[in-house]
Amino acid sequence: MIEASSGAHFSGFHIDGMHPINSLTKQLATTLNENVHKQPFIIGVAGGAASGKTTVCDMIIEQLHDQRVVLVNQDSFYHSLTPEELTRVHEYNFDHPDAFDNEKLLRTVEMLKHGKAVDIPKYDFRSYKNSVSRRVNPSDVIILEGILIFHDPRIREIMNMKIFVDTDADVRLARRIRRDTGEKGRDIGMVLDQYSKFVKPAFDDFILPTKKYADIIIPRGGDNHVAIDLIVQHIRTKLGQHDLCKIYPNLYVIHSTFQIRGMHTLIRDAQTTKHDFVFYADRLIRLVVEHGLGHLPFTEKQVITPTGSVYTGVDFCKRLCGVSVIRSGESMENALRACCKGIKIGKILIHREGDNGQQLIYEKLPQDISDRHVLLLDPILGTGNSAVQAISLLLKKGVPEANIIFLNLISAPQGVHVVCKRFPRIKIVTSEIETGLNQEFRVLPGMGEFGDRYFGTDDE
Repeated sequence: MIEASSGAHFSGFHIDGMHPINSLTKQLATTLNENVHKQPFIIGVAGGAASGKTTVCDMIIEQLHDQRVVLVNQDSFYHSLTPEELTRVHEYNFDHPDAFDNEKLLRTVEMLKHGKAVDIPKYDFRSYKNSVSRRVNPSDVIILEGILIFHDPRIREIMNMKIFVDTDADVRLARRIRRDTGEKGRDIGMVLDQYSKFVKPAFDDFILPTKKYADIIIPRGGDNHVAIDLIVQHIRTKLGQHDLCKIYPNLYVIHSTFQIRGMHTLIRDAQTTKHDFVFYADRLIRLVVEHGLGHLPFTEKQVITPTGSVYTGVDFCKRLCGVSVIRSGESMENALRACCKGIKIGKILIHREGDNGQQLIYEKLPQDISDRHVLLLDPILGTGNSAVQAISLLLKKGVPEANIIFLNLISAPQGVHVVCKRFPRIKIVTSEIETGLNQEFRVLPGMGEFGDRYFGTDDE
């Protein structure tokens, strides 16, 4: 009976006459695969020349060390000067909106937003031309920095956060003199002449008016550590909140770090050996289980420490059990046992019998399961139909819906919709939301047939 369940993990079964792949799920399978993409968090950082924009950006990037962040400078999109313009370069206004190729900047940001790598030019301020490009890959956070980054409404509208760095004019002028004489090889007379003729008027006419579009204004730039810390906290909150979490408050996606992403990379790689797959899958499962346990009810408890001091803590939930969906769910049992000493674990088998599509559910559950909180274990949430059947069985056994926590490693949006709409009071804890399902209802990008890879039955 268990061997019969060792085939492909589709999670799309026909049980008790139910047609799980309904028109809504079919529509989701096609439209979500085309359109669902984890959108990056786009930040715009504007302000006058030498106001400290780059310092603010560097501080944000440094604090977001566990996220992929790319910085796109508006300076990279200056128009290359024509031979005629080069002959009178001292009269060229680099602080005017027309000095920038906003069309190219917009195309670049749109490509990054939709998960495509781009080549960004580097502007040479000695030759006044675009030089060698650098390859930039899609990231979790895109920072757009420039004096007039808020000027074009099309670019402004795609930003999730707009920051204006507000610094005194005297400080900006002193910084500009040091920068332009040191980095750009200009003499101080040329810098002052350009400042009075172009920089200051452009700031008053074009840059300062865009301050009204800012969500956050940072006085003193990079010296304002409190403002930077608050901004980073907000970004982290937004990054950790998948769009589906805004729809379903009972969906929890654990905070992604480079460690978690690294484990996903290994277990998703088709070339990973069984030994490494099991090792890193176990690590990831343990994290999901620990996160799920954090959603159980606790009672306050005081203890006396070896120093004679009183420590106020919490007492673990005592009435708890696990239920694994055979066979892939059994891979999560060891992590649960490692976290909860002596925990009872039941099993549910959803089994296709014969060729007529009829389904039978076999179960072995604790007799007092209705009095317990239940951790339902299944590493992959696909269409959600096997999960619906497993949860329905638990409800028939008297388990309150609010007492069920469904733990999995990856979840397809289609499955999340199906389960959360049907059971709004259960909690789903997962480590990543997938792109969707393909036409065969396999999870994409997925990690293959989890049970086969974990138990080493790929070739059977």
